[in-house]
Amino acid sequence: IMLLSDPEIESSILISSDEGATYQKYRLNFYIQSLLFHPKQEEWILAYSLDQKLYSSMDFGRKWQLMHERVTPNRFYWESDLKGFQVAPAWAFLMFVFSLSDTHYLTCRIQECSETKRSGPFSRSIDVSSLVVQDEYIFIQVTTGGRATYYVSYRREPFAQIKLPKYSLPKDMHIISTDENQVFAAVQEWNQNDTYNLYISDTRGVYFTLALENVKSSRGLEGNIVIDLYEVAGIKGIFLANRKVDDQIKTFITYNKGRDWRLLQAPDTDLRGDPVLCQLPFCSLHLRLQLSENPYTSGSISSKETAPGLLVATGNIGSELSYTDVGVFISSDGGNSWRQIFEEEYNVWFLDWGGALVAMKHTSVPIRHMWVSFDEGRSWTKYSFTSTPLFVDGSLVDPGIETQIMTVFGHFSLRSEWQLVKVDYKSLFSRRCTKEDHQTWHLHNQGEPCVMGERKIYKKRKPGVQCSLGRDYSQTVVSEPCVCGQGDFECDYGYERHSNNQCIPAFWFSPSSLSKDCNAGQNYWNSTGYRRIVSNNCTDGLREKYMARMEKCPGKAPRGLHILTSDGKLVLEQGHNATFIILMEEGDLQRTNIQLDFGDGIAVSYANFSPVEDGVRHVYKSAGIFQVTAYAENSLGSDTAVLFLHVVCPVEHVHLSVPFVAIRNKDVNITAVVWPSQAGTLTYFWWFGNSTKPLITLESSISYMFTVEGMNAVTVQVAGGNTLIQDTKEIAVHEYFQSQLLSFSPNLDYYNPDIPEWRQDVGKVIKRALVTGIPDEQILVALFPGLPTSAELFILPHKNSTERRKSSEADLEQVVEILFNALNQNLVQFELKPGVEVVVYVTQLTLAPLVDSSSGHSSSAMLMLLSVVFVGLAVFLIYKFKRKIPWINIYAQVQHDKEQEMIGSVSQSENAPKITLSEFTDPEELMDKELDTRVMGVPNSLHPPKNQLSQAHTVGVL
Repeated sequence: IMLLSDPEIESSILISSDEGATYQKYRLNFYIQSLLFHPKQEEWILAYSLDQKLYSSMDFGRKWQLMHERVTPNRFYWESDLKGFQVAPAWAFLMFVFSLSDTHYLTCRIQECSETKRSGPFSRSIDVSSLVVQDEYIFIQVTTGGRATYYVSYRREPFAQIKLPKYSLPKDMHIISTDENQVFAAVQEWNQNDTYNLYISDTRGVYFTLALENVKSSRGLEGNIVIDLYEVAGIKGIFLANRKVDDQIKTFITYNKGRDWRLLQAPDTDLRGDPVLCQLPFCSLHLRLQLSENPYTSGSISSKETAPGLLVATGNIGSELSYTDVGVFISSDGGNSWRQIFEEEYNVWFLDWGGALVAMKHTSVPIRHMWVSFDEGRSWTKYSFTSTPLFVDGSLVDPGIETQIMTVFGHFSLRSEWQLVKVDYKSLFSRRCTKEDHQTWHLHNQGEPCVMGERKIYKKRKPGVQCSLGRDYSQTVVSEPCVCGQGDFECDYGYERHSNNQCIPAFWFSPSSLSKDCNAGQNYWNSTGYRRIVSNNCTDGLREKYMARMEKCPGKAPRGLHILTSDGKLVLEQGHNATFIILMEEGDLQRTNIQLDFGDGIAVSYANFSPVEDGVRHVYKSAGIFQVTAYAENSLGSDTAVLFLHVVCPVEHVHLSVPFVAIRNKDVNITAVVWPSQAGTLTYFWWFGNSTKPLITLESSISYMFTVEGMNAVTVQVAGGNTLIQDTKEIAVHEYFQSQLLSFSPNLDYYNPDIPEWRQDVGKVIKRALVTGIPDEQILVALFPGLPTSAELFILPHKNSTERRKSSEADLEQVVEILFNALNQNLVQFELKPGVEVVVYVTQLTLAPLVDSSSGHSSSAMLMLLSVVFVGLAVFLIYKFKRKIPWINIYAQVQHDKEQEMIGSVSQSENAPKITLSEFTDPEELMDKELDTRVMGVPNSLHPPKNQLSQAHTVGVL
């Protein structure tokens, strides 16, 4: 016995080897969420922890070994011996997650589940929680481009893609049954919402054909999908399904695994013996096919392997399935004929090989009676099983076949504890059964004696006989094969049954395509359009005519060549492995040469197709868009496939380079500078002002015209791969303005704290010092990055002064004169710290005229400044950035490495202001460094705005 401790108190297990007399505690270093015992080795256990780790134990939990981390919940399985196929019992199948978007399926031995010993039967990434191991089949799902593809492995062979009819476009798929070497699958197609189509496969589970359309589905209590399909126990080939027909739900039955379906014949009489007027196909019997989610109730339909042919179900008679006017019906001959046994819902259990039926009313009120029948529900005897009425929660019927004991549990009131009532029916069976107490019955399908290619005769107890069967009771079945007829064959994959009952190729199907995986010189089975129903045992007759024929494989040229990535994605990060999968619909695989050109100057060739079935890996060393080309060729022809792969370097930062001030109704160049610069193909989304829809470009620059005066916001988002980054700036837009470059005393550079916020604060200090009686919104101070520290002073027109342009221009000139006088007299000073003062200087003493926004030209003084020839020595600066993220808001950026580069000296005019270099640094030392101009590769944010005075000074002139 194993007990788990309460995880909120401790993590341990208690193990008893003496039927609970004593226990030994074993502490664990993980918290168990679920356990999975081996189906045959009773001491082998898999344990799943709360932190998604899988552990194994081979000594009933005394010692544990970590198998793997990041395992998907409820997606781990023990391997067990397959029928006729030996697999080492220590193997475990599991699904684990590399990352949120990369899930793989692995197999490994529990003692060797390490990085080097584990194996992946499917090399590509699969969908999370899609692994299903059931009997001899393994199913997985891969979604690429929003479309799911399903794969199956039969008897642990290599995975093959599941083939549905070409125009079946599934959006959901559920495996219903894998019994008798065949797969029943429910597929919800693109146009379905509350129904599924039922498909049935060949033995390998690869080729599926349609069995029934529009089968009803619903949601279970835990949100799981429930398909209204029921497999009758005890007799192979019989299924019941609820199908939607013209917005009505009707119950259908098949006796040959879905080849043919028909409605259920309603009973001839009701419980009172009155005739039931119900004529097919307008009226029939409809059954509720949901199995009970409570294992201690019988559910709405029940059948047992130990009682073949006996079915009990809740349903109604009419034109469609109803959930209000219901009763309980029974069939003793496998669903051919039905009788009503109750007019209300009851739970019904089988006892003693179906010789006795026990019924209990399905109700929410307390009860104290149950009913017992020995004649298959024709008559019932009422018994009291408790003196006090009991709220019945369920009943446990001992799985032993010969027992006549059941345990009923419930509670006397809503607050009372559980009560268990043991009901022993042994006294009702007067004696042991003899040969005279049995009778035989013939299985048939509406009079047809051959079901699934056999005539079957079953033995059962005569109705009404109250004798018990022993444990050695054998339901002797006389079975003999039938001659094969059309009903024993279904249409093969790609074929459809027409009105003449013949299987004809569908319009989308080419029968020759079945040989596509066939190699020249070998043989393959060529379909006749029919395939015998799996588990059908008919012989002779049409078998020879309809069975597939062995034929030689024809040589074929490559056709339908496809190239795709292993994860289905067309974006890859630079430096990561790209795995390409090459698929070919038709062609001789062993005689096909494959060439794969990666598009970056590297190509590989294969003389045999098989080595690249698991994928070809390649690493791209640079970003960009690469055309990957696959070329297949053999002696009969060739085919080509192309894929465009985006290789990206993840973008880490974007800096929006905009002018500080712009003129209304004039184009402004705006640039997004991305780091790192070699990021591959990027998409830029631009928002201006209050716009709700972006402008989208592939270029990092855009030209835009602002029509509204004031502060205008500009936002850019840059998308590259799985990354999306953003930056926002504001531009002051006016009809006209003036600007002037400023410089600072050396103290500022010496005590520069080298943090971005410093520039914003210095700009605020200067602005406060300058604004003496001048409106705050008329002055804008922007500091440039790098050393020596320089700034630009913008003098803006008064708010709402556009209408009085001439007077405003005069007012603006007065403001400029006031500011320049203050600067020239060194009146703008501020203190960095006690004893350290900074003085602000005008870098250029020439009073700039206004820019005329209407003409786009400046006054004659402006033209003169644009055309001067510089004499003497002037220095042009570029700010060389060496930080990891170089482009941060230009209003607030300071670099760690403030290194200047000299590119040479330029003549300076006599008319130009002369600035002594020693005012900032040693001239010889400055000449030794490499300098560049702002116009040579510096972001646009370092350029003064167009059509304004400072355009004459391509950089801050020292």
